[in-house]
Amino acid sequence: MASLNPTELEIMKVLWEHGSLKPAEIQRHLSFRIKNSALRWQLGALMDKGQVTRRKQGKAFYYRAAMRRQNVFQRLTRRLADALCGGSAIALIGQMIESQEELSEEDIRELRRIAARKAPSKKIPDKKEIKE
Repeated sequence: MASLNPTELEIMKVLWEHGSLKPAEIQRHLSFRIKNSALRWQLGALMDKGQVTRRKQGKAFYYRAAMRRQNVFQRLTRRLADALCGGSAIALIGQMIESQEELSEEDIRELRRIAARKAPSKKIPDKKEIKE
């Protein structure tokens, strides 16, 4: 999979959230201003990368994401893990957590829930059970 730049990622986010759209509709959802011709060029690049498909309806072209958000996320995080952490997703997660100023109790509960889903046969100890 070809990499996606920040502009392309935001276009993809709009398509994931809103489905099939015309370029003018995509423009309205972006957090930045872009000329219609520049947006169409970006959409063409995304089509070349296999990320976006288009269909003609009447005189208008409608664009939609060709890949699910989760698939793109998995590929991007795999690339990050490979590039920065020797391929270890756990090391990448650890670095992301360490880079946070502070984790709230809710953040910690959510991390425990995620870990429990990934290891359903093992009980993840809570902080009271961990003896130092």
